[in-house]
Amino acid sequence: MKYQKNVYRSLTLITQFGINMIVPIFLCSFLGVFLDRKFGTNFCVIILFFVGAIAGFRNVYKMAGTIYKKKSEKDKYDNKRK
Repeated sequence: MKYQKNVYRSLTLITQFGINMIVPIFLCSFLGVFLDRKFGTNFCVIILFFVGAIAGFRNVYKMAGTIYKKKSEKDKYDNKRK
């Protein structure tokens, strides 16, 4: 039973990483397409795509840092109990 919980937690974590990366890219890309159509330009989508990619990477990086911090605190607590 404990093994299944770990698998589901891992799948949830992978899904969260994917969502945190893809959502900013899509939102910025759609905003770039909208701005390109509104102003008749061709470069906003490219710029905003990279802005979205950077924002997505930042989200994933912060989330990974939080998970690592929680895990290290849990390991510290477990080592004190022994």
